[in-house]
Amino acid sequence: MSLGNSEFVMMDPAEVAAPGAPSVRARGSGALRRRARSGAIGLLWALAGIVLVIVMWELVKWLGTLIELPFRTNDTAMPHVWSMVGGFWQPEVRGSDTTVIQAVGLATLYSLMIAIGGFIIGVSVGLLLAIVMQRFAYMERGLLPFVIASQTVPLIALAPLIVGIGNRISIGPFQWGTTQSVMFIAAYLAFFPMSVGALRGLKAPSATSLELMRSYAASPRQMLWRLRFPASVPYLVPALKVSAAASVVGTVVAEISTGVRGGIGRLIIEYAREATSQPAKVYVAVFGAIVLGLIAAGLVALFDTYITRNLPKEGSA
Repeated sequence: MSLGNSEFVMMDPAEVAAPGAPSVRARGSGALRRRARSGAIGLLWALAGIVLVIVMWELVKWLGTLIELPFRTNDTAMPHVWSMVGGFWQPEVRGSDTTVIQAVGLATLYSLMIAIGGFIIGVSVGLLLAIVMQRFAYMERGLLPFVIASQTVPLIALAPLIVGIGNRISIGPFQWGTTQSVMFIAAYLAFFPMSVGALRGLKAPSATSLELMRSYAASPRQMLWRLRFPASVPYLVPALKVSAAASVVGTVVAEISTGVRGGIGRLIIEYAREATSQPAKVYVAVFGAIVLGLIAAGLVALFDTYITRNLPKEGSA
């Protein structure tokens, strides 16, 4: 076919649309507005939940002055919310320039670094175990019972044992310390949700999809990267969220059990000794542990948003 002397004009794809249909640019801006509106609504619900907790806390304290409750509601056991807020700005030690919120912030950051290290190690080990168990059926039959049984060991009893064994490990200039033991315990809790969730996700592809890949003469590695991993995303993301929470719990509990300095777990123990004179101080440290968990969950949520950015959303046409 000859175009003759007619001019061929390149048009912007965003301007090419069916009659009466919104352009690609308009649909993109509409999706951004809907996402922003959804985020704003979620933030409002979160703030409403915080206000509800505060109201319920003060209501329980007030009821404790009228009737006898099965737990203590005095200012030593349940300080007022404004007392907790005021505890943020108290000096950590009498005569010190460092406030409680500064000490808690540094301890939270320290524990966050350990939790991230344990999370990365635990997720890597769990994902590797899932790949091996999916690839070889006899490995699944042999390893999965041990993976499940590993989570039945009490963490408080396991932590001192790991510290005792780790302190004897020395490889050249590297000396295993208590920090590495805490990170190992965090990884120990984080690997289980990932291994189970990833194994379920890697088995998610349908028989038709697997048969189609075999008809293309795809190797096991190609089937893993091009079929099984994309199909396992809906299972991997919840597993990552559980692993992140488990790594935070493992870090805080291990710090409390081993007494490692610098973390939020150790700070909770130290502030608990002052519960009689400064009860609000303990709750400030607990708030630091809560913030630690929220940061871990937020990082996983950002990762979820990134890897699912091209997937169809619920309710979309």
